[in-house]
Amino acid sequence: MTTIRPATDAEMAAVADLWHEGWHDGHAGHVPDGLTAARTLQAFHARTPARVGDTAVAVSDSGELLGFVMVVGDEVEQVFVARAARGTGVAVSLLDEAERRVAAAGHSSAWLAVVAGNARARRFYERQGWVDGGDLPYEVTAGGRTFVSPCRRYVKALA
Repeated sequence: MTTIRPATDAEMAAVADLWHEGWHDGHAGHVPDGLTAARTLQAFHARTPARVGDTAVAVSDSGELLGFVMVVGDEVEQVFVARAARGTGVAVSLLDEAERRVAAAGHSSAWLAVVAGNARARRFYERQGWVDGGDLPYEVTAGGRTFVSPCRRYVKALA
């Protein structure tokens, strides 16, 4: 069984590890090379602890981190699932939690950015009722440089 709950400070190092792995799985070859090089494990460990309040985690009965989601305002900012848990429904549960958080904050719709070349993620969001809202040149600062990542803006009206 999987439990979705708020992250704890003690879990953020594991979140950083998973985020690093998942980010590279979904972004390599689809974003500027300099951005890929700047997304080191150390960089994820540096930025993750401050995000604990934005983060919900999916954990197994044994306490293993299966995935996480980060929500800021009406944006579902990050959704990542461990390789071994992909295709098990964990991503659906995390996305449901993200949508619940956005609605609870008083927003009638949510949005997220997906790297244009990440076809697997785009198909997943579309199956969950998200709509491709068009191009979104997403500015990212990493390693002291600013990059423009070619993304699509996905939106979903919330009940």
